[in-house]
Amino acid sequence: MILTAATTDLFAFGEERLEELASAHASPFFAYDLAAAGERYRRLRRALPARVRLAYAVKSNPGLPLLETFAAEGAWFDCASAGEVSAVLAAGGTGSGMVVAGPAKSERDLQAALFAGARVQVDGIEDVARLNALHTGDRPLPVSVRVNPASGVSEGATIIGGGGPSAFGVDEEDLEAFVAEAAHHERVRITGLQVFAASNELDAGRLLTNHRTSMVIARRLQELLGRELDLVDLGGGLGVRYAVSEPSLDVRALGAGLGRVLDENPWFTGELLLEPGRWLSAPTGVYCARVVRTKVSRGERFVMLEGGINHLLRPLMTGQSFPTLAVRPGVGVLGGGAFGDLTDLLPTTLAGPLCTSLDRVGTGDLPADLRPGDVVVFGQAGAYAYTQAMTHFLSHPAPDQVWVG
Repeated sequence: MILTAATTDLFAFGEERLEELASAHASPFFAYDLAAAGERYRRLRRALPARVRLAYAVKSNPGLPLLETFAAEGAWFDCASAGEVSAVLAAGGTGSGMVVAGPAKSERDLQAALFAGARVQVDGIEDVARLNALHTGDRPLPVSVRVNPASGVSEGATIIGGGGPSAFGVDEEDLEAFVAEAAHHERVRITGLQVFAASNELDAGRLLTNHRTSMVIARRLQELLGRELDLVDLGGGLGVRYAVSEPSLDVRALGAGLGRVLDENPWFTGELLLEPGRWLSAPTGVYCARVVRTKVSRGERFVMLEGGINHLLRPLMTGQSFPTLAVRPGVGVLGGGAFGDLTDLLPTTLAGPLCTSLDRVGTGDLPADLRPGDVVVFGQAGAYAYTQAMTHFLSHPAPDQVWVG
């Protein structure tokens, strides 16, 4: 059975390697392809104008080998906690290529950002006031302000973006008052903007529409400040597909469109920043869990696995399943799913070992002859998986992580 061009971005590794991994490692486990991660970064970098920097969103997967891979490629990093700042520094990243965000930054978070020399993205006047008290340098501390747009943004899924009421940032309609109040804190200087207006977006045109809205806000901010902005952070939102039927994000169209955005705004002489996380990390990882048993309950087929929402929480949170296929150790990938023949497949609910009816890790069409000992492989599991899950719930052991160079 041969992996087709239509499915290779759903699962890391080829079919033979998936069978080798499933045979060699105790279930459940995650496996990541570091070479694929480096190539993903280089592919996106080639597609973008030189004035667009890339900051890997550490929240999507903070694994040290992955951070080291991106640091070696010259990536910036988007951090959301003191722990993420420390991880990036341990991986060889530097504060000069780091932004620190979050709607409720602790004193520890701010201290870590200052220690590293990172740029803080302030979410309100409270951040400005605390940084003004903490900063001891001879020059004002440059920061960016996150703005919650009043309108002009759209997204397919509201996770941390959007234009409605938000815990994040300064509402656009309050921006003038914020700038006036921030001016009283002379040890802090606003020199940048951040707008995050999408999550897992697959339409380059929709992303570009949101980015143009961000540039309108940036121009207004620059006029209010009376000085040039050096950085406009357009946030993340670069999406990956979770089903064969979904389109892939056209990163070349995104890059060409960002070039036009820069041309349309000659007043802006600084740099743009993108914060991709999922797009870079998701296709590099798989999650593998062995089948314990199968059953039919009132007409619904269940497959119970050795791992559940204690390892993969995203399907419960979003209602969207990871792509799946089945491997029989010593045999190989079983027919169907994303790989080839669609016969002899049955709709299947995948459940874990936890004593709660919430323990559902998705649905999919899996082979009718699936049996105990087979391994279900979840694709796109390099992002929002291992560290997002309920690892300690019911005290099951944490899954292994296998890093393949």
